This record gives sequence, C-alpha cells and structure tokens, in this order.
Amino acid sequence: MSAQADSLKSIFFALGANFAIALAKSAGAVFTGSSSMLAEAIHSFADCANQTLLIWGLKEAKRAASSEHPLGHGRAIYFWSFIVALMLFSMGGLFSIYEGAHKLHDSAPVKYAWVAIGILTFGVAAESVSLWGALREINKTRGAASLWQWFRHSRQSELLVIFGEDLAALGGLVLALGFILLSMVTGNPMWDAVGSICIGVLLVLVAILVGIEVKALLVGQSAEPHVLAAMRAQIVAQPQVAQLYSLITQQLGSEIMLAVKARMQPQVSDVALIEAINAVERELRAAFPQLRWIFFEPDLRD
Repeated sequence: MSAQADSLKSIFFALGANFAIALAKSAGAVFTGSSSMLAEAIHSFADCANQTLLIWGLKEAKRAASSEHPLGHGRAIYFWSFIVALMLFSMGGLFSIYEGAHKLHDSAPVKYAWVAIGILTFGVAAESVSLWGALREINKTRGAASLWQWFRHSRQSELLVIFGEDLAALGGLVLALGFILLSMVTGNPMWDAVGSICIGVLLVLVAILVGIEVKALLVGQSAEPHVLAAMRAQIVAQPQVAQLYSLITQQLGSEIMLAVKARMQPQVSDVALIEAINAVERELRAAFPQLRWIFFEPDLRD
C-alpha cells in the first residue's frame, strides 16, 4: 500500500507561519528602511496568497466526476500549483531583483538594524517550523529516497510547492540576515540591496524548478515509479493472471487511473472469467486505495 502525505496539514502550517512572518517583516521594513526586509515581506505575503490558492485547488480537485469530466477534477490542483509557481517567480523573485537593483543606485543606511535582525531571526524560527511540518508529511511517502529524488518523482504538486516555498523562504531569510549584518559591519548599505537581488535570484530558481515538475504533471504523468512497480508485482502475483502484457497509469491529483492488459488463466465460462477479473480488481483496490478507475482488458497476446 502506498502512503499518502497530508498536504492540507502542510499548507496550514505554512500559511500560519508565513502570515505571522509577513506582518513582522512589513513592520520591520517600514521601521528600518531595509530593502532586503521589504523583499522578504513581499515574498511572505505572496506565499500567503499562494497557500490560499493551493487550498482552493485541493477543494476543486475533490469535485465529483461529471459527463464533461468523466475522470473527475483531480488534475485541477496541478493548474493551481502552476499558478503558484508563476506567482513565486513574478511577485516574489522578479520584484525582489527589481527592488535590489533600484536600491543599488539609491541606497540608504539601514535604520535600527538590530530590529531587522530580531525580526529575521523570528522569521527563521517560524519558517523552520513550517519546513518541519512539510518534511514530516514528505517523510511519510519518500521512504529511502533522497529529498531530491522525492522532488523529482512525487506526484503531489501541492506538497512540492509547499516544500519549495518553505525552502526558498528559509534561504531568503538567511540571506537577508547575512547581508544586513554585512551592511552593518562594513557600513556600506549597498550590501542590503545586493541581499535583495540574491533573494530574488533564489526565488526565481526555486520557481523554475517547481514549475518544471508541475508542468510534467499538467501534461500527464504515470503514478510514482515505486507505486507502478508495486502494482505490477501485485497483478503478477494473482493466481487468476497468467501473464501481464501492459500496465498504464495516469496520476489525477490524489487519485490514479489504471489500465491493464493481461492473459487470464483458463476459466470454465465467460461469467467465471468476469469473476476472476473482478477478484483481481478487488485485490488491487484493497492494496492501493488511491485507485479510482481500473480498466481491465483480458487478451491472448500483447
């Protein structure tokens, strides 16, 4: 059986953390005049909007199948995840780069830098809690795979987005903290503007990586490789199946469509053949509760 992470729980973790951080950063940006802090505040508010869109996407993905959408609306979450990746790229990344480039030519010393450092330290702590919440859900499904392998093979787009956002947010906070400290030590406010540019570049890179993965899901991907292997083994192990010819899956949000072509063991009648196929399907559904549709074709050759 394939475990399923609770994406909604991770989203609420991230939304709560980011809203608190966004308010603190906004106050800090106004109070200190820091470009890095302003870039981080915009980033956090964008993340809050992103997580709201993901919650909406999960709700839409649960809509029942209809005559126009016979396979349901599960892939709606991929659309909203892709929108979130675009927002992370534009509202977060490009704005931060613009703000930093603008301040390079018109830089002013950061006022009350220790206030900014205190707020950013709080942000690092809060974002670490959010990342911990995401990792706790990710670890339910990734098994022995590395985080990069999980990122490349996971079919939960909303969890991919939350992980990418949390990682970028934590990295951005560390960068902002480092560049403000550098600005304080050197007395050169230019480093604060450079920090904003670096944060923007980080966000753009993460948005591109997330966008590539979500695009693949939008186009259409099979179930995860380890799920495919487990399904194949499950079918081959059934006594009613003589030979498995082909197995095709399509990931549809949290659900999976499965098409099977196999040679069945000889049966005494057509009714017995149907019962044998039904038995195989029952075993599959018991082992893989995420299976929503199964199309089983008995045949004599591939």
